[in-house]
Amino acid sequence: MDLLPSSAGAYGGKATEVYRMALSSAASAAAYAVLARSMARELLPEELRAAVRWGASLLRARFGCGAKEWRTLVVRSQTGGGSGREENLLFDAARTYLSSRLDPRAMRRLGLTLCTARDEGGLRSWTKRLFLEPGDSTVDVFDGVEFTWTSVQKSNGGGGEKKCASNGESGIGGDREFVLMLSFDKEHTDMAMERYVPFVITSAEETRQRERSLKICLNEGRKWFGLKHHHPATFDTLAMDPTLKQSIVADLDLFANRRDHYRRIGKAWKRGYLLYGPPGTGKSSMIAAMANHLRYDIYDLDLSHVHSTMLQWLLITMSDKSILVIEDIDCCCDAMSRAVDGKKSKTPALIGDKDGGVSADIMEIPPPRARNTEVIPNAFTTLLSASTHFIPFSMPICPCLCARKHQITLSGLLNFIDGLWSTSGEERIIVHTINYKDRLDPALLRPGRMDMHIYMRFCCWEAFKTLAWNYFVVDDHPLFPEIQELLAAVQVTPAEVSEMLLRTNDPDVALRGLTEFLKEKEAGKE
Repeated sequence: MDLLPSSAGAYGGKATEVYRMALSSAASAAAYAVLARSMARELLPEELRAAVRWGASLLRARFGCGAKEWRTLVVRSQTGGGSGREENLLFDAARTYLSSRLDPRAMRRLGLTLCTARDEGGLRSWTKRLFLEPGDSTVDVFDGVEFTWTSVQKSNGGGGEKKCASNGESGIGGDREFVLMLSFDKEHTDMAMERYVPFVITSAEETRQRERSLKICLNEGRKWFGLKHHHPATFDTLAMDPTLKQSIVADLDLFANRRDHYRRIGKAWKRGYLLYGPPGTGKSSMIAAMANHLRYDIYDLDLSHVHSTMLQWLLITMSDKSILVIEDIDCCCDAMSRAVDGKKSKTPALIGDKDGGVSADIMEIPPPRARNTEVIPNAFTTLLSASTHFIPFSMPICPCLCARKHQITLSGLLNFIDGLWSTSGEERIIVHTINYKDRLDPALLRPGRMDMHIYMRFCCWEAFKTLAWNYFVVDDHPLFPEIQELLAAVQVTPAEVSEMLLRTNDPDVALRGLTEFLKEKEAGKE
């Protein structure tokens, strides 16, 4: 049967209308899907979205619902072309990151190399590194998503001299190029670019920070001179109260992980500690343990030969992730407390006001005693006195008074610790040590300058048990109860206990000697 022209036109119009409705429905569904995806990104936490993605991928793999569409990022060892080729820092970061993720027990073939690196101060450190051989691959899981790394070696077709990688791994010749290929599912492209790649870079930097050699620097004039820091002290070997030790470690870890927090609240990323207590209680060991725990360099500032104008130069030449140490601050600067009995000389100084600024005030300093300026004969003065051109000079007994005219003023010290110049670096810790806390001016003790005050006390029972384990790997002994009673009765520093334990390798002999030593101190006390 032939259709009439009018019937054919009506049929074609209905088909067109159905087609338009179908297109409109599809467009609306796509718009709703995009809107739902945007709302899910804004409202749902990342952990829940990662779990949903993991479940969806598991279902697709189980029931074969479509094949994955992969995306690949190519990370070349070098960038640019011709004579302008440069090392790709992302390639070095990726190999450093993968070295910490590769398991030699799970892979049949891995590359192993001994690499060397030098820091800004020229100190060299050696590290073993694992890496993927060309043609091998490994899978890394990040928030439930799989990322596949593949190592490829390509030929450039040109000549050139060999050059070693900046991280000390296998050499990269001029006629070949090493490439790392990062593959992942297309739907995880945003995660790969915005979260995974930055995570790889951050992890590589943390690995290098842990592996690098620490240094300790001393000041001379306006310059720092660094040496390798080999102090073995850690918080595990530190002889002190365990509760106090845990609180210090927690405070250090909190500080090191709060970069965004300090930026958000508008404060310099620094923290101050005051270590005070009798000599021999472990203040220097505490500083070394802090440096080893955080992997920070130590800058030991000697204020006795520094003028106030030099402090800014020393501060701006310090590296980030460092600990600035000012030992015996009461002897090295004009920071003594104003609360002094008797007659006092008054010298203008700057102290901190209630609002955290500085204001002019009077700093009271006790006058020097007459005996500190007496002439002390020695072989040097006796030899020179024979000369007609020699004039006898006075030799002060107290080195602090001798250098008083060259000392740092309180205002200069406050500006150095808490002024505008203190923001010249990030992630810095300032540690002050003193034997008697009450000798310091209150302007130095307030939060923001000395945030945490740590009293290094005499050796307690818990501290002794740590020392006994460190020296002899013993946690119990027949003499322990007697030693515990004696430690509660006398005041003895961890340094004195360590000295008694160092005298022999036999724990029985060492503990007997310590017991006799404590009994003698108890008898002398009575």
